[in-house]
Amino acid sequence: MRQLFIIQLLVLASLSINAQDLSGRDIMQKVKDRPDGDTRYSELVMKLINKRGRTRERKMKSYSMDIGKDKRTIMFFEYPGDVKGTGFLTWDYDKVDKDDDKWLYLPAMKKTRRISGSSAKKDYFMGSDFTYDDMGSRSVDEDTHKLLKEEILDGKKCWVIESKPKNSDEIYSKKISWIRQDCLMFVRVKYYDKMNKLHRELNISDIKKVDGFWTKGSLVMKNVQKKHSTKMFIKNPKFNVDIDKSLFSISNLEMGEF
Repeated sequence: MRQLFIIQLLVLASLSINAQDLSGRDIMQKVKDRPDGDTRYSELVMKLINKRGRTRERKMKSYSMDIGKDKRTIMFFEYPGDVKGTGFLTWDYDKVDKDDDKWLYLPAMKKTRRISGSSAKKDYFMGSDFTYDDMGSRSVDEDTHKLLKEEILDGKKCWVIESKPKNSDEIYSKKISWIRQDCLMFVRVKYYDKMNKLHRELNISDIKKVDGFWTKGSLVMKNVQKKHSTKMFIKNPKFNVDIDKSLFSISNLEMGEF
């Protein structure tokens, strides 16, 4: 019994040391590497809420695929009629020195707009509180990360990490993220502007396993300065669906539907 007790103490000590040895970047890389299937499908409901409480609702469908360390995503708006057929295509690259490719198709104009550079980082996606950059997948080394502390949030143990962008074109000076340790998912992110004042706050909830993969069900992004918010609900998520990478092309984007 004494030997078993000593072994248990050594194991616990080892785990404690390993946790302390994790850097902010290590944790962010773990989040990036969290299994989520090779392909994904979801239905999205987006609600835009202005400072008077007026709500506009939009519905979309989305497919995404991993290609090596890169990711491609295509989505189309299906409701309401004034945005139906609008499509958004992203090719996210893991390399820090390679800019992501993003295109927005506007059916009313029969025109595809390329979203690049500062526009992707500062412009808001379809009137929401998410930037075009938020709608993509960010490389871990686009920011420097610092582990600030551990904290209990909504009963779950979290790492709290400060991330500062290396590129001065970003809309924020830093962001503070709360990451659940049990599932490696963000549950809260606070974005600070260039004056170091709170600009936006993202809260993520309804986290559960679907088909063996952790997934989020609800995201609320609030622009605290403009008093405007966006709620996004992820419906019917599916993983490892049968799709071909040819789906993620500008020609398919300009069809306005899947």
